[in-house]
Amino acid sequence: RLASAWIPILEELERRTGHRFVMSGTPDIPAFEDAFRRGAFDFAYMNPYHAVMAHDHQGYLPLLRDGGRQLFGILVVARDGGIDDPAQLAGKQVAFPAPNALGASLMIRSDLAQRFGIDCVPVYAATHSSAYLNVLLGRSAAAGGVMATFTAQPETVRNGLRIIHETQRVPPHPVVAHPRVSEEVREEVRRAFLDMAHDAEGQAALDRVPFREIVTATMEDYQPLRDMNLERFVE
Repeated sequence: RLASAWIPILEELERRTGHRFVMSGTPDIPAFEDAFRRGAFDFAYMNPYHAVMAHDHQGYLPLLRDGGRQLFGILVVARDGGIDDPAQLAGKQVAFPAPNALGASLMIRSDLAQRFGIDCVPVYAATHSSAYLNVLLGRSAAAGGVMATFTAQPETVRNGLRIIHETQRVPPHPVVAHPRVSEEVREEVRRAFLDMAHDAEGQAALDRVPFREIVTATMEDYQPLRDMNLERFVE
C-alpha cells in the first residue's frame, strides 16, 4: 500500500527536479523512530509529534502538509458495552496501535490522564485494525484510533463500535527534510510537490497519501503539540 501511494509521487519528483529518490521503509513504528532519530532519511513523511521528535533529535525541517484536513484521535468502545464516558475506563485495558502513534495513542492517553484524571492499562496491538478488533472481541474496554482508519474498517467492525471521545485537532503529517539536504534541494522538492497540485495527474498521485490541499509547512505549525506535554507518554 505504501509503495502504491508513494512510488508514483517519487517518480513525479524525479521528473520535476532531476534528483533520484529511493523509497526506504521500516517494519514497524518503533523501527521508524529509531531510524529518524539516527537521521537515516533525507526526506520522510511522519506524524506531527514525530516531526517534533525528529526536529529535536536531528533538526528535521517540515516542508509540506495537507492544508485541507486536521488530525485528531478518537476513542472507541463496544456499541453495546455500557461505556459512555471516558472516565469509566479508569483501571481498564485500552488498546492502542503503538506507544507513540500521535492521534491514536499519545493524544488519547494525554486526554485520559489530564482531562479525565484517570489511569488506564495500555496494551499495544501493533496496528489500528488490531486495536479496534481488541474491543470488538472483548479483550479491551476501549481503543484509540483516528477517523481515517476507523472509516476504513469493514462495516461489521464499524457497526460494532461507538466513538465516545475526540481529541483536539492539530495539523496533519508533514513531509520533512534532514538539514544535511541543501536549502536549494529542499526548495526544489517543495516546489515540485506544490506544482503537482496544479495538474490532474499530479493531484491524483497526491490524493493517494492523501494530500487534498498541499501547503507549505513550518515548525511553528506544530508548536501546539509541545504545549500538550505529550513527552510524558512517549515510550
